[in-house]
Amino acid sequence: MKSSCLAILFILIAKFLPAQNTAVLSADSAKGTISRFIYGHFAEHLGHSIYGGFYVGDTSKIANTAGVRNDVIAALKKLKVPVLRWPGGCFADTYHWKDGIGPKNKRPTIVNTNWGGVTEDNSFGTHDFLNMCKLLGAEPYLSGNVGSGTVQELTDWVQYVNFKGKSPMSDLRRQNGQQEPWNVTFWGVGNEAWGCGGNMTPEYYANLYRRYATYMTGYSGGNQMFRIASGASDADYHWTEVLMKNIPLHLISGIALHHYAVIDWNKKSSAAAFTEQEYFTTMQRALQMETLVTKHSAIMDQYDPQKKIALVVDEWGGWYDVETGTNPGFLYQQNTMRDAMIAGVTLNIFNNHSDRVRMANLAQTINVLQAVILTDKAKMILTPTYHVMEMYNVHQDAQLIPLTIKSSDYVMGADKLPAISGSASKDSLGNTHISLVNIDSKNSQEVVITLQGKNYKVTGSRILASAKLQDHNTFEEPEKVKPVSFNGVNIKGSQLTVKMPPFSVVVITLK
Repeated sequence: MKSSCLAILFILIAKFLPAQNTAVLSADSAKGTISRFIYGHFAEHLGHSIYGGFYVGDTSKIANTAGVRNDVIAALKKLKVPVLRWPGGCFADTYHWKDGIGPKNKRPTIVNTNWGGVTEDNSFGTHDFLNMCKLLGAEPYLSGNVGSGTVQELTDWVQYVNFKGKSPMSDLRRQNGQQEPWNVTFWGVGNEAWGCGGNMTPEYYANLYRRYATYMTGYSGGNQMFRIASGASDADYHWTEVLMKNIPLHLISGIALHHYAVIDWNKKSSAAAFTEQEYFTTMQRALQMETLVTKHSAIMDQYDPQKKIALVVDEWGGWYDVETGTNPGFLYQQNTMRDAMIAGVTLNIFNNHSDRVRMANLAQTINVLQAVILTDKAKMILTPTYHVMEMYNVHQDAQLIPLTIKSSDYVMGADKLPAISGSASKDSLGNTHISLVNIDSKNSQEVVITLQGKNYKVTGSRILASAKLQDHNTFEEPEKVKPVSFNGVNIKGSQLTVKMPPFSVVVITLK
């Protein structure tokens, strides 16, 4: 009788205590490289992303270099932005690049029909963007106009920015003050061809892509041109199948994928005044990225077993209702600890699938959707998402180390999600970095990691955490949420124990 009572007691205790999270770091089973381009960004002509975000013009009182804000340059250089996608997005398939070159006072205006119906003066164009990328130390990713453009228009753009010799377009570039070509490697052949890029069928787009790609030749300064097809939205696996089946491998380097963590396209929830249920549902949507990447990759494997073609997730992030009083077409939203959770788990997924995911672009860099920077005239703040991407940039071009996690559950009613996610890598200096995320909104989580294949010592650890999920930085309180040193890490022999607060991100350095 006594023993059975004790057994029942232990069962009850186990039921109400949070399950222990265990993981194994297999240092002796290192895999391929995590491409730095996974940590890419996206700058569309949308709201105050370009004008007032990146670009204020060279007559502005805000400190700038050739019209680009100096504070933005410094922040993005610290972030180590590896690649920047421009000019869209939906805007790309209405943009005609020749309108954005030459003397600024002679450039025609354009109505941004996709985003707010505003008139832009084209003062930020090809030269401005490519020279800004040089300032940032980032590779440019140009998204070409397939929806309303022509093959000739796109091939002229390639020649204008990449051809060193004498030609009509390179001569035009020189007349506009740029002697040497920029040698742009990354080119998108249209955007969201299934939607705002033309509402095409995959069969039609595959044939159209073949035509465009055929004439986008060379001129890249010895670099192989990296042509990226407009890929699927979310779980449209048929789209990926058709592209892989119908586009010859020699004409394509990457296929895009777009997925946003949005609760409901008709009622997205407030960016900062959300409920715990809305947070949980958002994290469900974010974690769907694991399934999407796995299934799209499996289709690509059937046609490309050597993984020559990259899966390029060139739009991802959280999407909410716009802030009260702002233009609905400008997609301006606050950025909270919820967004830090989205960034952390998503980047872990990309790291762990880096054999196929070799570029990703957060949507978007400044003042739009899940931005890393928000501006208000001369003021600028860094968001929780910025801080996660800065903490994680240690993984750029590092060697992936398998981190196998057995996680307890984050429970909401009848639903549950894995509380812990993570990824690990070894950099060129021999440092091993482990990034962990606890998405549980209520419970701390202890993670016990078995370190296999090497003896380690902890040389550093940082954490991003806050008191409330809704916490965010404002222009009045710009450093409410920021990374700090973390002392919740202990190593004993081959066991690394990490005690993580609710909804937190931790990056640990081992040597």
